[in-house]
Amino acid sequence: MVSTSSTSGRRWSSLSRPLTLVGLALGPLAVLGVFFVLPVSAMLARGFVVDGSLDVGGVLDVLARPRVHRVLWFTLWSAAAGTVMSLALGLPAAYALYRLDLPLRRPLRALLLVPFALPTVVVGVAFRRLLADSGPLGFLGLDGSAIAIVLGLTFFNAAVVIRAVGTAWEGLDPRPAEAAAALGASPWQVLRTVTLPALKPALVSATSVVFLFCATSFGVVLTLGGLRYSSVETEIYLLTNNLLDLRAAAALSVLQILVVVVLLVVAQRLRATPDPTQERTPPRPRRARRGDVAALVATGLLLVLVLAPMTSLLLGSLRVGDGWGLAAYRALATTGASPGGAEVLAVPVTDALLTSLRTAVDATWMSLLVGLLVAVVVTRHSRGRVERRVRSGLDAVFMLPLGVSAVTVGFGFLIALDEPPLALRDSPLLVPIAQALVALPLVVRTIAPVLGGVDDRQRQAAASLGASPLRAVLTVDLPVVWKPLLAAAGFAFAVSLGEFGATSFLARDDHPTLPVVIYRLLGHPGELNYAMALAASVVLAATTAVVVLAVERLRVPSAGAF
Repeated sequence: MVSTSSTSGRRWSSLSRPLTLVGLALGPLAVLGVFFVLPVSAMLARGFVVDGSLDVGGVLDVLARPRVHRVLWFTLWSAAAGTVMSLALGLPAAYALYRLDLPLRRPLRALLLVPFALPTVVVGVAFRRLLADSGPLGFLGLDGSAIAIVLGLTFFNAAVVIRAVGTAWEGLDPRPAEAAAALGASPWQVLRTVTLPALKPALVSATSVVFLFCATSFGVVLTLGGLRYSSVETEIYLLTNNLLDLRAAAALSVLQILVVVVLLVVAQRLRATPDPTQERTPPRPRRARRGDVAALVATGLLLVLVLAPMTSLLLGSLRVGDGWGLAAYRALATTGASPGGAEVLAVPVTDALLTSLRTAVDATWMSLLVGLLVAVVVTRHSRGRVERRVRSGLDAVFMLPLGVSAVTVGFGFLIALDEPPLALRDSPLLVPIAQALVALPLVVRTIAPVLGGVDDRQRQAAASLGASPLRAVLTVDLPVVWKPLLAAAGFAFAVSLGEFGATSFLARDDHPTLPVVIYRLLGHPGELNYAMALAASVVLAATTAVVVLAVERLRVPSAGAF
């Protein structure tokens, strides 16, 4: 007969691990609560609370506005079109670059992954330069069109598909597909019945993240859509920054958060299917065959989509007036000039670049510190349903900044962090903290898969041999996770360097970041100001490209995969 004390001991043991789990997560949860939940809640309260009382009816009236319907419809269909285009070009490119033995395969792979970390405002400027009436493709009449926005979204997000699906495709065991082909299945049947089901977790992950990125893209829609097109993200910016209609902004923010939560839950359930065909050692790539022509053509089209706007951007930065030269780059040491002779910027563009670099460094170490702890919490082996649900819930909570409007977070910072004990409005750490929140989901998704792949029995063996918890981490986890840590740092740095949504609210005039300066230069007339914006975009793109290429050389399979 089992004693009462032993039964109570087992019950306490079953609860102690989830409690320990929550205890380890208290630090990251506190950071998320202060710098995400509090600002977002403050922003929403401004819209829902009128004269001290809750006014839900007013918010529902906002959602009934015809303009809000147009904004929601444009956001949904443009995000869906951008996702479909990203998959249509990204999947063949993932196959070609990860399964075929092509010349210059790795440089091409790195080149097509660069757009993932490019600042959205740079992508917008590059496409405007390419499609403008005076640009190389101006004859197409696509400048300021919805097609231009979808192309910009595809340029930015196809890299997510290539990375997430390509790394999974590279590790697939080829024997099930070969067996199906030997039994008479056509290539299409093999793809539909064997390959795609094996890639389901990666496909679901990539599709959900790409849709979120497309739906919450700020810089691309703002620079390419102008006043004609507006997504939920840019509409929130317009309502808060220009019209001060906080009720309407709050209504759109709530709707966006609900959609993000539902999408994350659905994606997590769908990709929970285990993939039994994955191997530790990827099979050797094979030579291209006649049946691979379609994949190679799609890869070529994607390469053109990536190179054309960036080449146009570079050429535009070298042309001022009727000549060619480096005048625009030399002018980066100035503050620009309006037609009346007044200065456009408070500081030179070069100062803004230094501010961006310093801010990105701070945002990187902040996101790494919190992200590593989150990754440890969500990847430790779960014992029992309660603990598994707690870990799953924590994982979903820390993914929320991925899809919540950065504009909402930025404006919420101004509202919630303006009074003691959190009077941080004038703090130089405010912008890095906001950028760290944006980079946090990426850091977690880069580190967590690697930590989750470490066999927990190795840690138990180290502990049984007398190793302290710190020694076990240094001997078991660190050798496996140091490359992903470097990769996460690189991606966080690149993403922070180009963050524009929250930073557009928080950056001070005397300490702007480079994306903010680029947008201000574009808003002032003058040929030199425009050329300076192009030159600054080239500098920003080159900096992020160098970081991404360095990360790619680490060859971390999970980097950038969600």
